[in-house]
Amino acid sequence: MSLPETATATPWWKGAVIYQIYPRSFQDSNGDGIGDLPGITRRLDHVASLGVDAIWISPFFTSPMRDFGYDVADYCDVDPIFGTLADFDALVERAHGLGLKVIIDQVYAHTSDLHPWFTESRASRNGDKADWYVWHDPRPDGGPPSNWQSVFGGPAWTWDARRRQYYMHTFLKEQPQLNMHEPAVQRAVLDVARFWLDRGVDGFRLDALNHAMHDPLLRNNPPAPEDGRVRTRPFDFQLKTYSQSHPDMVHFVRKLRALCDEYGAGAIHTVAEIGGDEPQADRRAYTAGKDRLNSAYGFDFLYAPLLSADVVASTLERWADGPDEAAGWPSWAFENHDAPRAVSRWCAEGDMARFARTKLALLLALRGNAIIYEGEELGLEQDTIPYELLQDPEAIANWPLTLSRDGARTPMPWDESPQGGFTTGTPWLPLSSRNLSRAVSVQEQDPEALLQFTRKLLALRKAHPALRFGDLTACRAQGDLLSFTRTLGETRILCLFNLGAEPVALPEHAQGEVLLLVNGDGDGALPGFGSIWLELG
Repeated sequence: MSLPETATATPWWKGAVIYQIYPRSFQDSNGDGIGDLPGITRRLDHVASLGVDAIWISPFFTSPMRDFGYDVADYCDVDPIFGTLADFDALVERAHGLGLKVIIDQVYAHTSDLHPWFTESRASRNGDKADWYVWHDPRPDGGPPSNWQSVFGGPAWTWDARRRQYYMHTFLKEQPQLNMHEPAVQRAVLDVARFWLDRGVDGFRLDALNHAMHDPLLRNNPPAPEDGRVRTRPFDFQLKTYSQSHPDMVHFVRKLRALCDEYGAGAIHTVAEIGGDEPQADRRAYTAGKDRLNSAYGFDFLYAPLLSADVVASTLERWADGPDEAAGWPSWAFENHDAPRAVSRWCAEGDMARFARTKLALLLALRGNAIIYEGEELGLEQDTIPYELLQDPEAIANWPLTLSRDGARTPMPWDESPQGGFTTGTPWLPLSSRNLSRAVSVQEQDPEALLQFTRKLLALRKAHPALRFGDLTACRAQGDLLSFTRTLGETRILCLFNLGAEPVALPEHAQGEVLLLVNGDGDGALPGFGSIWLELG
């Protein structure tokens, strides 16, 4: 099929489907129970067989692993538990040979407290790196300089006796905040990006980017109004007005984009993770215009307690609130390493199999890039990890009122053996019998399995440019029924989803060539968790 001119002129990443790999949990190659880079390389054939465009690998850099790689001690090396730089180079070569682009994390908001930069910074108030982190004197009463709270619990300030000052940390105290206002720090992290671009990576996922710049005046955050949600951390009691989202971050975004463009127009993909209660302003600021990032995603769906037609419609409306050039290009994820598995959050146990299909059909019909988390193609559910086996510092600190990220990080089940084909040793987190029953080897033998359905969906998306590049219009929520149209040139594809357990009638205008029918026969109604894509005449 020849693509319309609007599609052929589009860079590789626009409309891409990206497969997220959490390296600790994907494949272990040496029997230590922890996944690694050679293990990823070994399993890339599986990823390529899905029909995705790229992989995103979560952090594998040198780290003490207090936050499992998001506390970086050396940005330009591989932690020994994951392998070597040579292993990374081999992974990139194999991925490219399979037609997969490679995206890696960049963590610019903070480092590990074991990073040499921090060691030098805390040693003296007058050294070359004295201002590379956020330091401040105590208040007259000895208290911290502001009321800011950390995501993982407690104040966002820790006293350091060497400098006799407080340092800021938005997350763990072992993750001191980089001072991204400092030009030398910006140059240093841009050098890090160049290091990986020179090794052949095709893009960056930018972790917690709107946390990377603070208010230099250290003004106190105001209290957050009651919104009905249970508050489990001091962090939840504040609006993050001053501790994050400083407007000067846009200037750094432009520098990063300019660096990436040195490697070819449209060749390097940049996607920002944007958290917070009101993320839309940052998403727009970081992605609006040709001199900024390509895309951004937030936690609209990742932390949503349910997936309803109203939730989807309102989320899409928030992103599209403004002209395209102001709104940027979205990326969407229903699952990742920071959020509980969607089938466990959004439906009853007995509906998981049906719901998983319509959930994926919805994700792949949205305008923007789709991010599939490892195991989502198998319909993995959230594992329950007992307290004594927890690894996640957030879960341990906030037990029992916790997201329990460990439950979404359990190893990938490749077969039904006790270790799931993941390792010959003891896995770092246990595999459940329920998820072992969904193993890749099981689903490869079943033509009706979710794994096979995922491949079919991805092939359909590639075959119909309107689903990759088209506009999304006429989005409506009517009870449990969600509908919208994807349009490119003369092509219009009507997408309808029943996000409830009971049947719903199809609207009269739902007539056309059936491209996809999920969980039903389409005869005048959609059954519970049914969906249909129709190409309109």
